[in-house]
Amino acid sequence: MAPEHITTALSEGILTITLNRPEKLNAFTTQMGQEIGAALDRADRDDEVRVVIFTGAGRGYCAGADISDGGSVSAGSGMERKGLPPGGIGQRLFESHKPLIAAMHGAAVGVGVTMTLPMDIRICAEGSKFGLVFTRRGLVPEAGSAWFLPRIVGLPKALEWVYAGRTVTADEAKAAGLVSEVVAPEQLLERAREIAREIAQNTSPVATVLTRQLMWRASAADGPFDALKVDSALNLALSQGPDVKEGFAAFREKRLPEFPGRASTDLPKLFPWW
Repeated sequence: MAPEHITTALSEGILTITLNRPEKLNAFTTQMGQEIGAALDRADRDDEVRVVIFTGAGRGYCAGADISDGGSVSAGSGMERKGLPPGGIGQRLFESHKPLIAAMHGAAVGVGVTMTLPMDIRICAEGSKFGLVFTRRGLVPEAGSAWFLPRIVGLPKALEWVYAGRTVTADEAKAAGLVSEVVAPEQLLERAREIAREIAQNTSPVATVLTRQLMWRASAADGPFDALKVDSALNLALSQGPDVKEGFAAFREKRLPEFPGRASTDLPKLFPWW
C-alpha cells in the first residue's frame, strides 16, 4: 500500500522523504512514523540509496505531534506496536544505515525538531523556527532528545532552551550548531542535494554505513578505547575487500571512485559490534 503521510522519491542515489500533510503543517502521526520506519527499512536494504533527505511539504517542516491522532502526544507513544522499535522514531532514525539530512523550512515544533536530532546533517531555510515547547505543554523532551540535543548544542544551551520551552530562530540554531547552514528558501532542497551528492559520489557505501554507526556510538563512550578497538578491527576487515583498492586507485587516477562493495551484502562480520 502506498504511504499516505509521506512521499518518497529516489534519484542520483538520494532518497527524499517528504512529510506530506501540508493541510496540517505536516503534524506527526503514528501512521507517519510507521511510514517513515518502513521507508528507512527499504532504504537500508536498497543499494541504490546512498543518502536520505527529509523535508516537508507546504509551508513548514512539521508542526509537532497531531494530538488528534488517537490522543497520542508523543512521537514514541505506542510506536513499538506500529512497526517501529520501542524507542519510536528517534531509535529508528538513530539505527539507520544510510546518512540522514534534514532540510527544514518554516516551523519545526516538538517532534518536528526532535526527529531531526538523530539525523547527521541539518540545514534550514531563512525564517525557520524551532519550538522546543515540551515543558510549556506539561511534557518532557521526547524521541531521545535529552541524549541527542546536549551532544549537538552543548548541555548549557540545551538546558536554556528546554527549561523555558523556547522557540529558537534560524540564526540562533546556527550559532548553537543545531543547524549547519541557513539558506534562502528557494535554495534549500538543492543545497541538501549538493551535500548528499558529495557523499553519494565519493564514498564507499560499506565504509559509510560503518562510519555512521562508529561516529554516533563512539561519541557517547566514556573514552576512546572501545573506538580504538573497533576501528582497527573494521579497517583490517575492509582492507581485505575491494573498496580500499578502488579508493586508492581513484585517488591516484584523479577520478570518481566506483566502489564494488554493497552495503546490503558486504558489511564485515563484525557488524553490528555493539
